[in-house]
Amino acid sequence: MDYRNTLTTCTYCGCGCNLFLESLDGKLTHTTPCKTSPVNEGKLCIKGWNVHQFVQSEKRLNKPLLRKDGKLTEVSWDEALDFTVSKLKEIKEANGSDSVGFFASAKVTNEENYLMQKFARAAIGTNSVDHCARL
Repeated sequence: MDYRNTLTTCTYCGCGCNLFLESLDGKLTHTTPCKTSPVNEGKLCIKGWNVHQFVQSEKRLNKPLLRKDGKLTEVSWDEALDFTVSKLKEIKEANGSDSVGFFASAKVTNEENYLMQKFARAAIGTNSVDHCARL
């Protein structure tokens, strides 16, 4: 048996609560608050207590899907990215940069959210960027 206790930061909001993710043989099993964290002082909200669950959810997508003939179909990453690029270009050319908006996620890192807003502003040319992590 391989038991690990990994210190990390909760992904649900911008507070930055520290917690330990417990894993057994590579599978997340529990979440424990970090008692020495100056942010959350050993406490967690209900989302923080259950943060380990969404990672291994069977409902979580792990392959790209495209709608073909009204049905979601598994496709390669190249096909999904090519489709996305062509649609973004088409929308931008037809309606302008501000016709595209971006909505960030609390379930990715700050660095990933930064890259997303940088892409929105630099590549697409829009300031229409929002985020779901509001307290």
